[in-house]
Amino acid sequence: MTTRMPVLYLSHGAPPLADDARWTAELARWSAELPKPEAILMVSAHWEEAPLSIGATRRVPLIYDFWGFPQRYYTVRYDAPGAPELAADVRKLIPDVHQDEERGLDHGAYVPLVEMYPDADVPVLQMSMPTLEPERLFEVGRSLAPLRDKDVLIVGSGFTTHNLREMRPDPDAAPPAWSAEFDEWTDRAVRGGDIDALLDFRAKAPAARVAHPRTEHFAPLFMALGADADDPSRRRSVIDGYWLGLAKRSFQFG
Repeated sequence: MTTRMPVLYLSHGAPPLADDARWTAELARWSAELPKPEAILMVSAHWEEAPLSIGATRRVPLIYDFWGFPQRYYTVRYDAPGAPELAADVRKLIPDVHQDEERGLDHGAYVPLVEMYPDADVPVLQMSMPTLEPERLFEVGRSLAPLRDKDVLIVGSGFTTHNLREMRPDPDAAPPAWSAEFDEWTDRAVRGGDIDALLDFRAKAPAARVAHPRTEHFAPLFMALGADADDPSRRRSVIDGYWLGLAKRSFQFG
C-alpha cells in the first residue's frame, strides 16, 4: 500500500441500529471505499480497563453487553480471525499492555463490523480504554500511529452524543437542540483541527454535560485523533444524522 491506512471514529449505536437500512448502507458504503486492511484494532466505548488491555487473539464468543432486547440480537455471530501479530505489534509500542485471552468483541466492536466487513475475513483485535481522560487517550492513540503503516485500520467506536435518558422515541422527530448543537460543534472542531478545544470539550462544547452525562462514548474519538496527530491528514465527516435524537456523526482521518 502506498498511503497510510486511515483512522476512523464511528458512532456504533445500539444493536437495533442494525435494522436501520440507511445506517447499515452508510457503513457498508464507507468500508467499500476504504483500502482493505490487514487487521483492525477496535477501541470501543464499552471496554474500560486499566492497565491498558487487549482482548483475545483467537476466536472466542462475542460479548452481548446489553439487556432487554429481543432474543435475535443475542444470536448474532461475528467469527473474525484473531490478530496475534497485531497484538505483538501493540505490545512493542505499549510494553506494559495486559492481555486478556478470554475477552471477545463487545457490541461496540462487532455491531459496526458486521455491516462494514460482513465476511468476517479481516483479523480483529479489541483494545480497552485505560482512562476517560482525553489527553491520556490522545497520547495512547499517538503511540499506536505506526500501526497505520502496517495496513492496520484503527477504529474508535462510540457515539457523538449519548444520553439515553433524553432519547426521542419518534425516529422522525427533529433532534433536540442540545444534541444538534454539540454535534455541529464537534464537526467544526474536528474538521478545523481544533484539538485543544476537543480535549477540553467539557468546558468548551455547548451542552457537553447533557450530550455526554458520562464521557465513555466520546472518549474513543481522542484515541483516533491521537493516531492521526503526528501527520495530520484530511479529516472529514462521513456519516451524519440522528437516531432517536442522538447524533451518529462519524469521521475519517486520512
